[in-house]
Amino acid sequence: MRTRAVAPTLITKTNVTPIIDVALVLVIILLVTAPMMSMAELPVDLPQAQTREAENERNVSVTLAYDGRLAVDGDEVAPADLRAYLAARLAAPGNAGVLVVIRADSNTRYSIVRGLLADARAAGAKRLAIATRQKVTP
Repeated sequence: MRTRAVAPTLITKTNVTPIIDVALVLVIILLVTAPMMSMAELPVDLPQAQTREAENERNVSVTLAYDGRLAVDGDEVAPADLRAYLAARLAAPGNAGVLVVIRADSNTRYSIVRGLLADARAAGAKRLAIATRQKVTP
């Protein structure tokens, strides 16, 4: 009796599972790091508050460090140029109703923070917020 030789079957389809795995890992890394990229590297000690509602939505962050340095999102800006820079930022496509968050050190005088709020309003900001640390209650 003769036995017939079985020909090996060829794999003709591409296995996309590793590609999908890598793509999902990259998406997770992007989602985790994106919120960190929009804040300036200036050291700020935020005041405490009870709620933190505005942190999860898209916003433009204006940061005032304890030494008077200003930054918008990650770009350091001279105080005299803040209004023009913020107006240009708010005029960009898709930024019409964006929330402008003022992040000021807790030792900053309120009159300076009030001036930042006025500059943001004059630059065209329709929605404003002041960033705070959440108050931890035992």
